[in-house]
Amino acid sequence: MIGGGSWATAMVKMLTDNQTEKEVFWWMRNEEAILHVRKYKHNPNYLSSVEVRVPDGNISSDLGSIVRHADYLVMNVPAAFLKEALNGLDAAALKGKKIVSAIKGIVPDENQIIGEFMHEKYGVPLQDILVVSGPCHAEEVALEKLSYLTIACTDTAAAAVFADLLNTRYIKTNVSEDIFGTEYAAVLKNIYAVASGICHGVGYGDNFQAVLISNAIREMKDFVEAVHPITRDIKESAYLGDLLVTAYSQFSRNRTFGNMVGKGYTVKSAQLEMNMIAEGYYASRCLHLINMQYNVDMPICRAVYRILYEKQSPVIEMKLLAEQLS
Repeated sequence: MIGGGSWATAMVKMLTDNQTEKEVFWWMRNEEAILHVRKYKHNPNYLSSVEVRVPDGNISSDLGSIVRHADYLVMNVPAAFLKEALNGLDAAALKGKKIVSAIKGIVPDENQIIGEFMHEKYGVPLQDILVVSGPCHAEEVALEKLSYLTIACTDTAAAAVFADLLNTRYIKTNVSEDIFGTEYAAVLKNIYAVASGICHGVGYGDNFQAVLISNAIREMKDFVEAVHPITRDIKESAYLGDLLVTAYSQFSRNRTFGNMVGKGYTVKSAQLEMNMIAEGYYASRCLHLINMQYNVDMPICRAVYRILYEKQSPVIEMKLLAEQLS
């Protein structure tokens, strides 16, 4: 496991609650957090109520050591910091490993989803790349509320093997071969959740939110079909379900971030007050640049980009967007 945030903690919980012979190793950057987990069996910064049953010697800030022990390398750091987190690793270190992305973002500068980045930068074969998608909030995993995950891989047999490692009494899993569609959908749903929060912040109600998300799923469908045109059902939980929970849930940090921006916070002040990463902020710019290649009509994504990066008025942009939705 690479990462020390909420989702990393939730994934560690799933893996350790599943009684398999696989041993869990956990990389965290923060030495103080590592010492806290070793002593008290809780992450002091995220989901602090969750008991972490990882042996003391299996938690380390030495990434090379963690990677050497790993059959599956589960990545859970924000996309904007992935390159920094993997600094020092090369293609040889990852050879033969299954790379599992639970990151819902795009690597800046390269403007690539995680699977593309790991394939091109580190030479990881596509059949060794797995993508974890929702709908699933880390907070509900901590509460052991019934949740569903989709594991995508071009090799569905490999996806099924990893899915078995996550199955517990409160986690159900599905498998898919659509690594590109599920990963782009996970990126897009964060942008749409920011839009949902902005709309709430400027005063739109539930009726408008329903129209917004109805249009968002169509926008998502158009984009993923342009990027990776295969047969898929956009109404499946990995696409529509993940969008709904991220756009509506009280636990959605992207919706919270958007709500603050809609209420008049600057981007920087909203980020500082949240003290958490809203992937939709970074993804909005990356997606804007990627879409220059595909030229898909995406008015919701365009409105979010204009508000966050061109500093346009949330009130005016949402009013203009409302005229385009149906």
